[in-house]
Amino acid sequence: MTQRVRKKDDISTVDAVFVGSDQVYITASVQDRNITAYEAGLSVYRQIAGLLAEKQLSVTQERLFGSLDAADAVKKARSEVLRDTALPADVPLTYIEGRPLWEKGFAGAQITAFRFPDEDAVRTIKENGVPKGRSWKIDGATYIMLQDLHGRDTSRADRSIETARMFERAEKLLRAQGASYKNVVRTWIYLSDILDWYTDFNTVRNRAYREMGLLPGEGAKEPAEQIYLPASTGIEGDNPHEAAAVMDLLALIPREGTTLEVAQRSGVKQRSPFRYRSAFSRAMSIHEREKTHVLVSGTAAIDDRGFSLYEGDTRSQILKTAEIVNALIAEEGASMRDICTATIFLKKGEDLPIYRKVAAEAGLADLPAVYVIADVCRDELLFELDATVSMRNGAL
Repeated sequence: MTQRVRKKDDISTVDAVFVGSDQVYITASVQDRNITAYEAGLSVYRQIAGLLAEKQLSVTQERLFGSLDAADAVKKARSEVLRDTALPADVPLTYIEGRPLWEKGFAGAQITAFRFPDEDAVRTIKENGVPKGRSWKIDGATYIMLQDLHGRDTSRADRSIETARMFERAEKLLRAQGASYKNVVRTWIYLSDILDWYTDFNTVRNRAYREMGLLPGEGAKEPAEQIYLPASTGIEGDNPHEAAAVMDLLALIPREGTTLEVAQRSGVKQRSPFRYRSAFSRAMSIHEREKTHVLVSGTAAIDDRGFSLYEGDTRSQILKTAEIVNALIAEEGASMRDICTATIFLKKGEDLPIYRKVAAEAGLADLPAVYVIADVCRDELLFELDATVSMRNGAL
């Protein structure tokens, strides 16, 4: 059973979805296009901080979307509110240029938080003294969230080289935590100028995954659906580091003898994207003792052969995407009403009225989501959705 609380004012909508008594997804979406990024940040974080303090929650993932020129103002507002409420501000944070639908300013935030039994139950992972992730345990299993990883250094490198470094950096940090990339269940990857080099990115990722043992060697005949790959979002998004790509990831180390199960989902309306050389699964399911989570990859209107559908037709693409996601999560007995947090990516901000009109038909009207402008991986695709579903098992 989940509890949903929505707070809405003239500035923003903040959704808090509680899954049991110990976990919450917070999604804030800014509505006022005339307010400054700093003022929007203050408004959003005052609501977020009040919730975190009241429920004694610890943040395990935090991602902000907005135009790059708003980043400093939003971070300043965030720091001031957290300081004033005596909440830690030095936790890992990812800022992505997911532009609001009016192009400039703060679009919104996505936060996952838990109430842990004691302070030692969650810890911060640092790289050279800088917070880069959080680690915590549930039912004996270890969860690792790494954030804001990239391959940019002081010299400007080729995009492919930078991206290879990003995956190497992730593997190194995971190894330091007693894990490896084989433990990764979800990635969120934001690419600068995605339409210029998405094919090259896939080549780099495939090479990295092959070197880390996730993919079979060249020429192997293993069916794509049988290859274990993390769920993933791959979407346009610049970053303050001026890196070619930035990645967040979630890894999971099960403890032997526990009931925890992890399974990848290939989908019903689509097939494995590795059939067209894109190395991710459609979704990953995590079955804990008390909860089930479905981590839904970035999903667009692509058919089971890998072809884009409804070119130039935003309405049909939204409806098809919703149909695909609904069929995917239905495998776990879930529906759109069980989505706890989501990101709505529109290629064109002017398509928002179309989305709003279609949303009621597609079961998306009250979705806790951040809305941003971003190119999808193909120029003809106008809409993408990623999401997380979390449900309490049975009558617990």
